[in-house]
Amino acid sequence: MPNDITFEQYQNRLRTYLDQRATRLDHWTGWGGYYRKRIQSIYQFLIPTGMRVLEVGCGRGDLIASVKPSYGVGIDLSAKMVAAAQKRHPEIHYLQADIHNLKLNETFDFIIFSDAINDLWDVELAFKQLANHTEPSTRLIINYFNRLWQLPLDLAKFFHIATPTLEQNWLSVQDADNLLNLGDFEVIRNWVEVLCPLPIPLIATLCNRFLVRLWPFQAMAMTCFSLARPNPARFIKKKKYSVSVVIPARNEAGNIAAIFKCTPKMGKGTQLIFVEGHSKDNTYQEIEKQIKKNPEIKSELIRQTGIGKGDAVRTGFVKASGEMLMILDADLTVRPEDLPRFCEALANGKGDFINGVRLVYPMEKRAMRFFNLLGNKTFSMIFSFLLGQSVKDTLCGTKVLWHKDYQRIAANRAYFGDFDPFGDYDLIFGAAKLNLKIIDMPIRYRERTYGTTNIQRWKHGWLLLRMVGFAARRLKFI
Repeated sequence: MPNDITFEQYQNRLRTYLDQRATRLDHWTGWGGYYRKRIQSIYQFLIPTGMRVLEVGCGRGDLIASVKPSYGVGIDLSAKMVAAAQKRHPEIHYLQADIHNLKLNETFDFIIFSDAINDLWDVELAFKQLANHTEPSTRLIINYFNRLWQLPLDLAKFFHIATPTLEQNWLSVQDADNLLNLGDFEVIRNWVEVLCPLPIPLIATLCNRFLVRLWPFQAMAMTCFSLARPNPARFIKKKKYSVSVVIPARNEAGNIAAIFKCTPKMGKGTQLIFVEGHSKDNTYQEIEKQIKKNPEIKSELIRQTGIGKGDAVRTGFVKASGEMLMILDADLTVRPEDLPRFCEALANGKGDFINGVRLVYPMEKRAMRFFNLLGNKTFSMIFSFLLGQSVKDTLCGTKVLWHKDYQRIAANRAYFGDFDPFGDYDLIFGAAKLNLKIIDMPIRYRERTYGTTNIQRWKHGWLLLRMVGFAARRLKFI
């Protein structure tokens, strides 16, 4: 708690202001209703129903109630705000508390900090207090006013069409990122919302769902959002995890022996799960042979009943018993010896979803044809824009994530539907929707030594365009 008389004076002023505002809101007829509803819809998209949610600066409780938590706690400095919130939304627990000295002795899945850091005396201290109420999977979501809107908002307050405020902290995105870092959080992504804060038919929808995503309109948005996770170092323990490697295999008989020979033992145990998919060669028989030849390796063979790599991956994940799930393409264009690097990055908290990238290091001459390379680079830029995180290579077959996170992706699959024959986008989109931190892992991409690629560049290129449409509708322009 700051030992500063000016801090106490400011808090008393803020408490008095908030009490007065709580009374005034019962009769308020100015603007702001549409803006608050838009903010609510964004948080509803970001936070699944049934989560444990804490909101700081909850006001009258409308925002936290709108995300329908299984257990919700709202705190506010104002006793009158808390009383009004409890009356409006009795299903939520409300407390009068100061974020600078918050001790709830519990953790949450999501923490909401909406339009509140602008009023804080010490933003860094507030973040540090919140970090004590997190688990590794906790996500902190903050939004705060864009500095560009300082003059318009001041004019709106002057003409009494916006609620008055005390002097504000006008923070840039870089300021917020730095304070989150100092407060023991790690930023996953930043973006902006609300270009038009008034309910003008058609115009508001055009501005707030589409134009605000595009340059140069992004710079004019009213509010900045940051999505962050607690610093992984808070929770890292030197621990080994069990690993399941799912290997879709179609017409890959010549590579099977090398997979058994070259895949290293990882963590406290490695499981190989082969999903053989309607091969025209003797891939199935070769896998059976190598399983018998290598009894010391925990392995399983599944004959695929569905079609496509996406179905093969999902089939393998159902049978997986490891705490970490990995995908390895049976063509061995990515070396099995590279897998421990993915395992280490996930175990050390570098990210929640480790995505292999073939487009950083020089690749062997015939590893990828020119138009495939051009298409991959183009789509990587498009998807990085749509997802709000760097995803430099969407179709690299090697991906690693926690088993528990995959189960959440699978449970949420209905949001996108069964749309992805590759399997890569089902996982990437699912990870983005669940606010997982995606990390690119550069690898060396090699030529095939057996068989031919199953990728059909033009047919699959059109499918990639379809994926762009899915991501745009379901993740970006909401």
